Amino acid sequence: MARRGIGPDEIVAEARGWLGTPYRHQASLKGVGCDCLGLVRGVWRGLLGPEPEAAPPYSASWAESAPPGSDPLAEAARRNLVPVETALTRYEPGPGDVLLFAFRAHLPARHCAIATGAARMIHAHDGAAVTEVALTPWWRRHLAHAFRFPGTAPPDG
Repeated sequence: MARRGIGPDEIVAEARGWLGTPYRHQASLKGVGCDCLGLVRGVWRGLLGPEPEAAPPYSASWAESAPPGSDPLAEAARRNLVPVETALTRYEPGPGDVLLFAFRAHLPARHCAIATGAARMIHAHDGAAVTEVALTPWWRRHLAHAFRFPGTAPPDG
């Protein structure tokens, strides 16, 4: 029997398995260390297998030094994930959606998280372990892009 696709509950469960993983820049090992991109990469590996492309080395301030007009994180997401086609002002995250955040309007996205529902997300950030937090108005204001993992089953089916 053919697999229907990855369900949102599977994505959220895999992401929650990373809770408590310490922050480590450029790392992606559950229970050992990861950054925000490493979390998404690790969830990919846990659900889909090998990563589709290697993440290049990056500094903690890589977004500020990206070439003008480029958005490397969003560009990589577009190559490997499925864009959510919706106006972000009305967008309500679904469980398992990959969220990208830009902290200034003129800069590229530099942070990512996985939604666990419309009001919560799991992410890794410097100085803290992977955690599940509220998707507050501050985070919503900085939401720049939303994607889904390939093969994700529709939320209701």
